[in-house]
Amino acid sequence: MACGADCFANVEEVFLVRHWFLLLFAIVLSSACSQSKPPAKPPAPRVARETVMVRDPELDRRVARLDLLLLAKDAEIEDLQAKLEDTRAEVVRAMAKLQTVASRAQAASAMAEAEVSLQSMKLGVGEEPPEATQATRLVRQSATEFNKQNYAGALYLANQAKTLASSYRGRLSLGNREGSRPGETPFAVPIRLKVTTRGNIREGPGTNFGISFAAEPGTLLTGHSYADEWIRVSDEAGRSGWIFRSLVSRPD
Repeated sequence: MACGADCFANVEEVFLVRHWFLLLFAIVLSSACSQSKPPAKPPAPRVARETVMVRDPELDRRVARLDLLLLAKDAEIEDLQAKLEDTRAEVVRAMAKLQTVASRAQAASAMAEAEVSLQSMKLGVGEEPPEATQATRLVRQSATEFNKQNYAGALYLANQAKTLASSYRGRLSLGNREGSRPGETPFAVPIRLKVTTRGNIREGPGTNFGISFAAEPGTLLTGHSYADEWIRVSDEAGRSGWIFRSLVSRPD
């Protein structure tokens, strides 16, 4: 009986030892598995991408210059078209009123004045201005009509030539009064412009020049020349200065 009790005690101890050993083994194994598991990667940072437009200043200047050249060509075409329409209308009126004629002396005097104006336009200039080319054609047409004894037609064409000469002298005197700027280019003919946004008319082509006067939207100006993106203008009151290209457009 005693041996039997001792045997049961030993078996119970062995069972307890094995139980605690298995429990310890399970804990160690669980710890090892948890340590061997690779750590989770942190989420990649989100990068906000934004499209940035990079403007080329040189390209902007070239576009502005081409825009100004287009303005000049449009104005020249309109001016020539207007003169053509005036000439056609005058021819029609002359044909309808054959009895209304000017005297030979009147026509001869106007032709002489037109010739003097034409020579003064060509004097002292290297390149012949566009007004001189048009005036030369009108003077020749006037002489042709005079030889046909169409004195009214000759007088009309001579007066057209004198008008061109007067316009050229006005543009030339404006440039001489204010002084030509480096890089300044005159328009072939004066351009009619309208102020689109309230802006300042400055004393020179740049924001570093003083303000001559302010122009309200709708103000009509006359453009005479340009330098970079600035236009030399004058208003109906005789004031003059420079305005930035984006502040004006052609009248509707």
